[in-house]
This record gives sequence, structure tokens and C-alpha cells, in this order.
Amino acid sequence: MTGPSPRFPTTRLRRPRAADWSRRLVREPGVLIDDLIWPLFVADPPLAGQAVASMPGVMRHDIAGIVGCAEEAAALGIPAVALFPSTAPALKNAAGDYALDPDNLVCQTVRAIKQAVPGLGVVCDVALDPYTSHGHDGVLDDEGRIVNDRTVALLVRQALTLAAAGADVVAPSDMMDGRVGAIRQGLDDAGHDNVLIMAYAAKYASAFYGPFRDAVGSAATLGRGDKRTYQMDPANGDEALREVAMDLQEGADWVMVKPGMAYLDIVYRVKQAFGVPTFAYQVSGEYAMLEGAARNGWMDRDRVMMESLLAFKR
Repeated sequence: MTGPSPRFPTTRLRRPRAADWSRRLVREPGVLIDDLIWPLFVADPPLAGQAVASMPGVMRHDIAGIVGCAEEAAALGIPAVALFPSTAPALKNAAGDYALDPDNLVCQTVRAIKQAVPGLGVVCDVALDPYTSHGHDGVLDDEGRIVNDRTVALLVRQALTLAAAGADVVAPSDMMDGRVGAIRQGLDDAGHDNVLIMAYAAKYASAFYGPFRDAVGSAATLGRGDKRTYQMDPANGDEALREVAMDLQEGADWVMVKPGMAYLDIVYRVKQAFGVPTFAYQVSGEYAMLEGAARNGWMDRDRVMMESLLAFKR
């Protein structure tokens, strides 16, 4: 004689996975078009129209090309684009003065986008590295060290220049101490109190930025230099929370963790600690790895790209 067959396991987590309809029914919120910002690289000839070799599929565009991308973004429902310039070497100097020119390439591009697609959000990077002859995010003293407070004063002027051109969001990515508060005060005093600040609050001194520096032309000027005296040590997590707290206290509306994929723990900790809009940048090196592997037939491009974005959202 045998008794009733054991009912083990009582809970079977595979049951809801058995069919596509049931998987979709219980799926947690995934990546939406509303979650995306499209980074775009603007350049003057002869760089305009050139591909970025280290980022397969990414181009440098002239202003007309950027406007076309902006129109495409609006048609797709992408909320915003982010602009990054590839500045001609002749326009660079030690102080990054071209960043303050109200008729520089980025300002012209912002105005063109706003005329063509007024409802599209425009995010502009606030940092001097695309404009400096040495490739750093700030001005240097005679011994080659970044001078924090002199740099902050220039960043405020750069943010005001971008806001006057029509930028909706200024995004200080320089990692200077105190720049968010100074920019917020400068914007408010100048009547740009509706311009948002997206602070690159936890930006690490990462090796994943290489292709981006190729795209904006700062790799050649930076040479063997590095940014470890102002960007964060990749080993440090607790410090990221201090950086985010300071930027929020100084008036940041949104915060960003950069890079994204290698720092998902930081993204999670920031969101849990502060509960504020927290952005993650899938940086150039992360994109290049996935795209390069897919082009070699090693991975399914669409699936792996979406999986990486789902990790950010999750």
C-alpha cells in the first residue's frame, strides 16, 4: 500500500513562465521610450559626417544633421536629446574660452533644434574638456593642477550661455566641488530659474570613456593625462552617496551615475537613499563592447542591448 503522492514543490515558479501571455501579464515595468535620452555629437566640417570608429553606428553630425535627429527623436517619442560638441582644434585654448561664446557650435545647435522641434527637451553638457587644449574639465595652474574655484566661475558662465541659447537642462559633468550651487544661483539670478540641473553627481574616473573622448576630440588633447584628481575612484561606493547628497543640497533637480553598467550597485544605492530622479549613462565603452560583439556575431544585438537597459531600469 502506498499513501498519497507528495506534492512537492507546492509553489512552482515556472508555471507563470510557461506561456508568452502569462510572462507578459506579470512582467515588472520595463524600458519605455519615456526613459531615454539620445546623445548626439555635433561637429563642423570636416569632422561632420564622419563615423566615430570606436563607436560603431555613431556619427558626428553638422547642425542640419542634428536637427534631423531631433525631428526623428520627437517622432519616436524620445523626450530629450543631449548634445556634445567635437570642437575644432583651432578653437581650443588652455581656458576653454570657446565654451563661453554665445555663438559657439552647441549654442547654434540648440537654437536650431528649438526652432524646428520646440517641444523636445535639450540637455547640454557643462564642462570645459571639449574646449580646452589640454583636454581637462577645468583650468590648470602653473603646476598642471586643476584650479577648482576658477573653473567653477567659468562653468557658471558656460551654463548661462547655454541657458540663454535655449537649453532646457544643463548637466555639469566636471566634478568640481560646489559647481551645482554656483550654477543654480547664477541661473536664478539671470532669470533662468526654470532651467533644470542634471548633475553628474557620481562620475567615476573610468576607462569606459575612451570612445566618447574620441568622439569629442578630447582623447588626443588629454594624451596620457587622467582625471583622477576630480572624478571618483572606481573603488568607492560610500563616497558616491556623499557626492549625490551635496549636489541635491546645492539645488540639483536630477542626478546621474556614470558609467552605468559597471556601477549598477551605485545606481541602486542612490535611488534607495534619496528617492530622486536618478539617471544612468550607458557610456561609450559599454555601448562599444555590446555593439562590437554583436557585429562580430557573438551576441544578439537587440536582446543584449535591451537586457542591459532593463538592468538600469530594474
